[in-house]
Parts: sequence; structure tokens; C-alpha cells
Amino acid sequence: MGLWAAFRRWVTPSKAPLLNIAADEGEGPVIIFLHGIASSAATFTHVIPQLSDHYRCISFDLLGFGESPSPADATFTIEEHVDSIRATINSLKLDAPFILVGHSLGSLLAARYTAMHPSKVSRLVLVSPPIYVPPNQIGDPLVRARVGAYMRAYEFLRDNKDFTMATAETLGRLFQLEDILDVSERNWQAFVLSLKNCIETQTTVSDIASVRVPIDVVYGSLDQFIAPGTMRIVEQMRQVTMHRVEANDHLVRKRLAKRLVSVIDSGAELAQKAR
Repeated sequence: MGLWAAFRRWVTPSKAPLLNIAADEGEGPVIIFLHGIASSAATFTHVIPQLSDHYRCISFDLLGFGESPSPADATFTIEEHVDSIRATINSLKLDAPFILVGHSLGSLLAARYTAMHPSKVSRLVLVSPPIYVPPNQIGDPLVRARVGAYMRAYEFLRDNKDFTMATAETLGRLFQLEDILDVSERNWQAFVLSLKNCIETQTTVSDIASVRVPIDVVYGSLDQFIAPGTMRIVEQMRQVTMHRVEANDHLVRKRLAKRLVSVIDSGAELAQKAR
């Protein structure tokens, strides 16, 4: 973002729509959860019940997804998503920094939010982050080819609406993901534009590099959307701790949920001892 654009955002009151707060459960230190693309706060069904006895767990539906608004003029850039996240968090009037957890697209938004508002976040947890860099910036030809394949696949999904919707419906039915996986007429615009403007075109590596609070990355060994070459860049950053979950794919299934809860709890214990 240029200096003039940043100045205009600072002096111009934001009219970002508030997001639907799908859950606000428990008492204690606050954890805010951001779900991924083509989903909703139902992503964290296996997580929040394990934490709400000693944390205040708050989950949002992202702009255009779940029960959140989908403005007709929205372009679903990372800036628009983060602006609505910021406005919604501000509406909660929280007294202390919180733990921010993002899954998939939500992890990219969480990284950008933390980079922009460093005093608000005490710890950042990125779950199944689809982190990519432009293929022309990748030296390893195998990694470059794999990232290029991801980009072509995403473009195919955006350009073939009927196929994408039908495939999502079939997968949801086969794997009982109807509450988690949703690509429909209602969120189609949010889906294709978020895919294009947030996942395919991202600066997440530089966002993570600028964050100074501890970062945990939790991901499955079978995650179909992880680019190993890019993940190696992230794991070399000294504020980042990697947590690989065997036999788990991209979704927050019970195995990954259990590890995520453990990571959050252990991080809170370390922070308490450091005080």
C-alpha cells in the first residue's frame, strides 16, 4: 500500500461492514477464530468446545460467507476482509491483546491483521495456511512447477462455476462436510474474488516476516494445498514454530483439532511463565 493510500485510510472513517459473530463462548483470555474460504465458523466445531472452559472463544463468519454480509460492490480483497475483521474486533471493545487463530484463507487474513495491528495480538496461530509466492520468484524448478499447478487449478475453479459448485456439493455429501464446505450462489462472488485477490495474489510471507509476536503454524502432513518450498521459507523465521500433524489433510478434523488445542494451551503457559 502506498503512503497516500495509507494516509487516506487513516483520515477517512471506515464503513467496513461488521461480521457475524457466530460464537462467543466461555470466559478468560480471548481467542478469535477466522475460518477459511468456502466455509464458515463451523470450521472450529471440534476446537472451541475444548477451549471454552478456560478461554473466551469468539468466531466470525468472514465477509461474504456464513451469515456475514456480502456487499454488492465488494471486491473481496485482503484489505476489505481485514477492514471488516478490524471493525468487528473493535466493536467488541476488548481490554487486552488476544490470540488470533486463522484457518486457510483466515490464516492469510490473520497474518495481515497482525502485521497491521501488532499491539492487538499476543500470539498468532496459522492453521493449514495456503502460502504461495509468485512462481517466477521460485528458484527450485519442482517447487515452481507445483505452485504454478496450484494457480492453474484455482483459475479453473473460478472459470467453471457449475463444475466447482457441483464438486463442492458432492464432496460435502460424501464426507459429511455440508456445514463446513459451501460453494453456492450466495457466496460465489465472495469465493471467486477471495480466491483471486487473497490466495492467488498474496504477500503473506512478508506479512509473517513483519510480525514480532510468536507464531505457530499447524498443518496436516496430507494437506493438498501446502507448497513445501514456501513453507520452508516460513519455518526458517525465528518467531515461527511449526507443528506437523500426521495423517491429516487441509481440514480441521479431530486429530488436527486436538493438536491445535494443545498448541494454544502450551503457548499460553509459556506466556504466563515469561511474565
